[in-house]
Amino acid sequence: MKLNPQTTAFIFPGQGSQTVGMGSELAAQFPDAKKVFDEADSTLGFSLSNLMWAGPDTELNETINTQPALYVHSIAAWSTFTRLYPDFKPVAVAGHSLGELSALTASGALGFSDGLKLVRTRGELMKRAGLLNPGGMAAILGVDIPTLDRVCAEASTADEVVQVANDNCPGQVVISGHKTALERAMAGAKAAGAKRALPLPVSIAAHSPLMDSIQSDWNAAVDACAMSDPTIPVISNVHAKAMTVADELRADIKAQMQSRVRWTESVQMMLGSGIQAYAEVGSGEVLLGLIKRIDPSAVRVALGKPKDFAALNE
Repeated sequence: MKLNPQTTAFIFPGQGSQTVGMGSELAAQFPDAKKVFDEADSTLGFSLSNLMWAGPDTELNETINTQPALYVHSIAAWSTFTRLYPDFKPVAVAGHSLGELSALTASGALGFSDGLKLVRTRGELMKRAGLLNPGGMAAILGVDIPTLDRVCAEASTADEVVQVANDNCPGQVVISGHKTALERAMAGAKAAGAKRALPLPVSIAAHSPLMDSIQSDWNAAVDACAMSDPTIPVISNVHAKAMTVADELRADIKAQMQSRVRWTESVQMMLGSGIQAYAEVGSGEVLLGLIKRIDPSAVRVALGKPKDFAALNE
């Protein structure tokens, strides 16, 4: 095993990492992974696994399906790892946006079935918010956070807001809000020196005040979900600090709906606490790519396919 649990964090991806076929090889080779997919299908009452493995991608990319798919693949990979290496306990777990719910389950704070239902509800509510209060998101490349905060403030009005939604890594930030304010902010970012300002193919304004229409329903869903203190510290998206009690976890995933995902700060905080390696658990290697930009010295390991597990001992 080339990872040291005392200096390793496990990280869990969010939307954008999904792909048709995700998890299929894992389920075919590892019974523990297959069990997770079977339980997900039973819990949801339809074959999510078939959608994940066979598509179509248009249906998989609908947020009500994307979010559970990413969660299930992550937990299937996590379950596989814990069966193979029962004595390995990472020093921290973290997830990007939706991935924070996967991290809660990996930490022992949130049961798989309850977590899956909560994730499905999250997707349903965010879809509804997009219908009630349409907005958009855009990726901004090459502008620092203080500049982008100023640009967004100048582009916002009393009725139209835009804000930083995801601080992914230096030079790669996503903004979110009303479409007209978003367009003003994109123009302002270019004027401030952005290399690119790219609208994303979404109709929701995640991690912005446009999610307020579903906030109370989301809070109720979180409160109705059984949650315990984590056995592994969870790094907060909202505050970029370690959380160790259930009440903190609840507050964070509630606040996350309208708050910035502080991924850069989270990784910097983990680096400062002595973490030297990251394992991305589930679909893709998006977060590993961001970490490479934040901490180039970090060891980066993907854990989503059988070959990844084989490589751990090479």
